[in-house]
Amino acid sequence: MELQTVRVEKPDHLNVILGQAHFIKAVEDLHEALVTAVPGIQFGLAFCEASGKRLIRRSGTAPELVELAVKNAEAIGAGHSFIVMLGEGFFPINVLHAVKACPEVVRIFAATANPLSVIVAEQEDQRGILGVLDGHKPLGVETEEEVTWRKELLRRFGYKLG
Repeated sequence: MELQTVRVEKPDHLNVILGQAHFIKAVEDLHEALVTAVPGIQFGLAFCEASGKRLIRRSGTAPELVELAVKNAEAIGAGHSFIVMLGEGFFPINVLHAVKACPEVVRIFAATANPLSVIVAEQEDQRGILGVLDGHKPLGVETEEEVTWRKELLRRFGYKLG
């Protein structure tokens, strides 16, 4: 078995959701979940079919994001994995519940705008995701001043009241 890391290629400001699903129907169900969760959402979706024709199935509302999702799915190449590239101004917090609620979704590995690398295992003609490297190591522990900043940020974004 060989282990490798695959860096997800994307502009710094875009968010990505990386997961695993178990059936080709996931492509259409994930598309519907995303457009239902946030009307007008811009995204690209790619799904690595693990049997049969073993194609990368794709969908989305923005051709350039579909292309980016396909490029990353090709690089990762793990059976039954999917990747969603969210357009600028769209965030996982707004769609993650709907994505996880899809009956085909097995797990979510990451939902982030951070630099992301995927740890992949390969054996003969099989490939799977073992985990991810999301962002960077911590530089310390927040101070009381940082706690205040965090709480104010969440309220400014509208995620918390008062």
